[in-house]
Amino acid sequence: MGAWKIDIGKFLLLLFFAAIAGGLTGHFWQAISLFLVIVQIRQTRQISRFEKWIGAGGRQEYPRVSGIWEEIYYHVYQLKKAEKRRKKKQRRMLKQFRESIEALPDAAVVLGANDQIEWTNKTAREVLGLQQSDKGQRIPYLIRFPEFIRYLKFGDYSEPVILPSPVNSRIILAIRIVAYGAGLRLLLAQDVTQLKKMETMRKDFVANVSHELRTPLTVLKGYLETVQDLDEGNSPLLTASFKEMQGQTERMQHLVDDLLLLTRLETKQKKAVCVDVPSMLSQICKEGDALENADRRIELTLETGTHIYGEEQELRSAFTNLLGNALKYSPDDSPVKVRWFQSSTAFVLEVEDFGEGISTLDIPRVTERFYRVEGKRHKKVHGTGLGLAIVKHVMMRHDGRLEIASELGKGSCFSCHFPLQRACGKA
Repeated sequence: MGAWKIDIGKFLLLLFFAAIAGGLTGHFWQAISLFLVIVQIRQTRQISRFEKWIGAGGRQEYPRVSGIWEEIYYHVYQLKKAEKRRKKKQRRMLKQFRESIEALPDAAVVLGANDQIEWTNKTAREVLGLQQSDKGQRIPYLIRFPEFIRYLKFGDYSEPVILPSPVNSRIILAIRIVAYGAGLRLLLAQDVTQLKKMETMRKDFVANVSHELRTPLTVLKGYLETVQDLDEGNSPLLTASFKEMQGQTERMQHLVDDLLLLTRLETKQKKAVCVDVPSMLSQICKEGDALENADRRIELTLETGTHIYGEEQELRSAFTNLLGNALKYSPDDSPVKVRWFQSSTAFVLEVEDFGEGISTLDIPRVTERFYRVEGKRHKKVHGTGLGLAIVKHVMMRHDGRLEIASELGKGSCFSCHFPLQRACGKA
């Protein structure tokens, strides 16, 4: 039987005795009232003791009681013990978390909901110039780089932001923010100075080699054309050799030109002008049809006459590469659709072909330098493997993105998405 049933039984039994005593003395209602007052005073006293025990935190042993009050004290005491164990475990986990973060070679800063600093590790204090006394300060007041403030404000943490260290400009940091918990974020800053140096060396090497190759290639091509002019066709082997040498020289020339273009895209400052995209696309499509030497394959659809801010030569190179790929990787008798339109979020150029398509595994890699999809083709496709890398870099420089949708055997659709803010007029 539960304690509350025992207490009710006791209450009813005592009430019965009080009623009998009141009936024998002739003061029935007075006896009942006195009994109820005594019960109320006793319960009030128990409530007062319970309130004092809870007010003290309920950590000490509870007073000696019986019945339902003993059950109440016991359960509350167990809850308090469980809460104490849980808090102790949380403190231990928090301590381990802080010790592990403190041991990280990267800078780590715990940020609150309003960008205020909750905690920093040793590396953060060294490379970001933060102090332990900065706890509670908003981090934009302490790291004042405009790029970092924009990164923090916009909330798109898919890519890190690259900044120099506030205390040493020779140290380059890649800062990334990771959200966790209820409104908390972890700022991680990694020293990428050596990586950036290696990247700069790679760019310089590619640029220098490409420049150095241009001169001997030009000389070689000139002498080859001269020798070809002297060939009277008496030797089929010699004629075929000259033709193959000229083809390989041109291929090398295209490769050097593409490498130099990539180098310029990585290093050249942006100079935006208002570009007439519809007119540019019309001209590129006419040139593409002329190079095909066949019936008209390119279907151009201009759904908007909007011009956008950008670098004209870069956009022309990107659009030409997309159209050239669509023509090369699709049958000679299949159409290639080019469409310029405005969606709800961007201005979009779509180039769609109905060729061999790209497998799902290859799609993430086709924009890498020199990566070429291997497939069974009826015709040999020449190229440098740099076309889509150039398109990707051009889109990055224009705050846009390249999207690829493809299915093997059915074709591919490449779409360039430009922000609506780049609109600068209409035809």
